[in-house]
Amino acid sequence: MAESNECFNIGSTVTCKTCFNEDLQGEVLAFDPHVKLLTLKSPSSNGRSATYDIHMVNLSYVSQVTVMREAAGSPLPSLPSLNLSKLSNRAKKSIDEKQRLIEAMQSGVSPIGQKLFLHIRKTMEEVKWAGVSILVMGQVIISPPYQIENVKEQKEGKESNSKTLPYVKKLVDKFHQDQQSLSLNNGTSATPVVAEVQPVSQ
Repeated sequence: MAESNECFNIGSTVTCKTCFNEDLQGEVLAFDPHVKLLTLKSPSSNGRSATYDIHMVNLSYVSQVTVMREAAGSPLPSLPSLNLSKLSNRAKKSIDEKQRLIEAMQSGVSPIGQKLFLHIRKTMEEVKWAGVSILVMGQVIISPPYQIENVKEQKEGKESNSKTLPYVKKLVDKFHQDQQSLSLNNGTSATPVVAEVQPVSQ
């Protein structure tokens, strides 16, 4: 086992001989002396110049470590400060959304309604439940059974935007086309094979 009580500076080049008698050489990306874990970066084995191989080496299974080039110890780069207010608002928004989804499920929203809600949320942020209906940007409401003909303008909603209604209809139409394709791929519409039975002569 290699002596691992030393410290490896980030950027140093080292060679490790593993218990399989294999030599690994690379640049030190990280070193944890507590668990004896050394992370090395070496040129890509597939020959691509834009990529690298990353090796995580447990020094407990290494017989020898040789420092080929020592990097000067440099202070770690300072981490960017976190915007705690923004993170808190994002967490609250996510919790509120999950709560609305739970409430919708408890209100008896069908699985297709839940899937459509999530589908719309991929492209539009301002989507929420209004009972068992889906309210988009406060302007368009989608009522059960969530088909394209159930997409209507919300009269008492925000100021109407002529582009929102047709866009939401396209999203709903695309969702149902995708669902139909999934059903076809799962074999639900496959033509049954019927075997013709001939009478057996005595």
